Amino acid sequence: MKVALIVAMDLEKGIGKNNDLMWHLPADMKFFKETTLGHIVVMGRKNWDSIPFKYRPLSNRENVVLTRNTNFKADDCVVLHDISEVWEKYKKEEERIVFIIGGGEIYKQALASNLVTEMYITHVNKKYGAETFFPDFDLKKWNVEIIRLHEKDAKHEAEFQVNKYTLALPSTPCLADRQALNQHQKN
Repeated sequence: MKVALIVAMDLEKGIGKNNDLMWHLPADMKFFKETTLGHIVVMGRKNWDSIPFKYRPLSNRENVVLTRNTNFKADDCVVLHDISEVWEKYKKEEERIVFIIGGGEIYKQALASNLVTEMYITHVNKKYGAETFFPDFDLKKWNVEIIRLHEKDAKHEAEFQVNKYTLALPSTPCLADRQALNQHQKN
């Protein structure tokens, strides 16, 4: 089982306000769709509720909704009640990636599980006064690759950058370790 997460955040690590997206960035929405298509998407119930009805469930993806409400039902979705149930259900999955798509508490639980090995983070170059935030993580444990840059334009209210974060293996020094080693070698 491979576990990844995908998120967009503003300059303050904000990911949501009033249970809704805070920006209109069609190219980032397209990136989200292309990246998660054919895979498993795991979201909290509030995140599910924030998806416009006509787009639920997200097409061509297995949708998993996490909720504490044992009476919750969602058509064409898997409903689970704890993130550990996700790990148990998909532990033998070899072909599809389990994508964590939000919200804030689900991201926090996923990162705490230490099973996330990739993160696709869109960094939006603007502040939106969010009320939900992406949790802190130790950047030193991740290799970072810029995979997309997009300028502000008529269709995009802010510039943004998409980074792919890959968990650094113990035998593979992460970027910060390599930079420290290079600095040490120069001295």
